[in-house]
Amino acid sequence: MTRRAAITGFPVAHSRSPLIHGYWLKHHGIDGTYDRVAVEPATAETFYRAFAKSGLVGCNVTVPHKEVAAACCDELDDAARAMGAANTLWLDDSGRLMGANTDGLGFLGNLDQQAPGWDARTKSALVLGAGGAARAIVWALASRGVEKVLIANRTLSKAQDLADRFAPVAKAVSWDYLADILGRTDLLVNTTSLGMEGQPPLDLDLSPLPVEALVTDIVYAPLVTPLLQAARDRGHPTVDGLGMLLHQAVPGFERWFGVRPEVDDALRRLVLADLGVSS
Repeated sequence: MTRRAAITGFPVAHSRSPLIHGYWLKHHGIDGTYDRVAVEPATAETFYRAFAKSGLVGCNVTVPHKEVAAACCDELDDAARAMGAANTLWLDDSGRLMGANTDGLGFLGNLDQQAPGWDARTKSALVLGAGGAARAIVWALASRGVEKVLIANRTLSKAQDLADRFAPVAKAVSWDYLADILGRTDLLVNTTSLGMEGQPPLDLDLSPLPVEALVTDIVYAPLVTPLLQAARDRGHPTVDGLGMLLHQAVPGFERWFGVRPEVDDALRRLVLADLGVSS
């Protein structure tokens, strides 16, 4: 019997998830489908509470429904519980709705693949931004054992709210003191939209950053953001943001279709071509 999964949210027309999962379904010869299901905000709670009647074995959840989906689940994994948001749902053998948040795992998987051993070299991380992506990344860094995660945001109160969720590992810092903080940073992570196509670049002087520090940006259009280019010019190791998008999809596919897929070069090229981004 064909197993059906989907990306749910509103809107979903822009999502690359069907491309990613479709690649894996074809690669592994699995009798399955992965579609787009637009769920309007007014009907979101009803949809997820009645998910067992949807005909889907599971789904991904994108904005703006991650918090609503989490609240509708019968059980959440540690990440979804810590973040109050779920992006991967499935039904267990008894029909209960289970939820996970794989954004942080996607971030870790990307670094593990592109910069093996990064965690053994990282005691202090600096995260720029305090939105949903930052929340997932702070959780991921804390779960991997990073001793100190500093969060900088233009609005300090937002950074403080996020740091409070993950104290004592996380601490909010003022954007005005970044020059001093960079000098004691092993890993720099940009979670803001600055540097994305159509957005202004991230205005940050990297000169205080130790040359061995790893720099990563969750933006993947362009693939090499101004921040990553500046870091490369200074000799820093860098990791682009595309892998986070790809790796966060792995746990759901395995859960729904019974095979753990690989993030390989062919998949990267496929998604980059669809995005119209040069590698």
